[in-house]
Amino acid sequence: MSRIVVIGGHGKVALLLAPLLASRGDEVTSVIRNPAHVEDVRAAGADPVVADVERMGVEELADLLRGHDAIVWSAGAGGGDPERTYAVDRDAAIRAVDAAAQAGVRRFVMVSYFGAGPEHGVPDSEPFFHYAEAKAAADAYLRETDLDWTVLGPSRLTLEPATGLIETGPEVGKGEVGRADVAAVVAAALVEPATIGRTIEFNNGAQPLADALRG
Repeated sequence: MSRIVVIGGHGKVALLLAPLLASRGDEVTSVIRNPAHVEDVRAAGADPVVADVERMGVEELADLLRGHDAIVWSAGAGGGDPERTYAVDRDAAIRAVDAAAQAGVRRFVMVSYFGAGPEHGVPDSEPFFHYAEAKAAADAYLRETDLDWTVLGPSRLTLEPATGLIETGPEVGKGEVGRADVAAVVAAALVEPATIGRTIEFNNGAQPLADALRG
């Protein structure tokens, strides 16, 4: 049994992740900003904690994270306002990484997206540019730490039911993947040592996800 904190606990992937973790005996703390989402999170099998990570400093975040075994960053500003996108997807994520180190929580799984990075190729005239820049910075910051990190890069998200099958690897191009399978990949990555220190981009495919994650 592990104690796992999910930051961004009311997101679609996070609400699918919580019951997967709870069903295997993990204790799940889901951090949410909106008190109206408490019952949704509780119904998914997680213990809701209302906290605004956008405004919390490293010390406050460390207090929140302390005592857990792993962190899943699945928060996001949701697009729109560039200032808030940078505040959440870059700055708050980076503070959470620092807080994890300070709190002694070594395992950190970052949910990113397929193609994230400095060469994301999104023109600065497009609204998605600010999100791409923010994620590139946060992912890079995590990779430079000595935490036991994993960066997960799912392709375009769908609402298809879980298949348990994905494809990954350098030859795989962008495709699509169901949110339920993304949740299953996060759950599996948390307990698969072979994912530590890796960026894993993936689509739905034909390989059982546990095998795919072992590399």
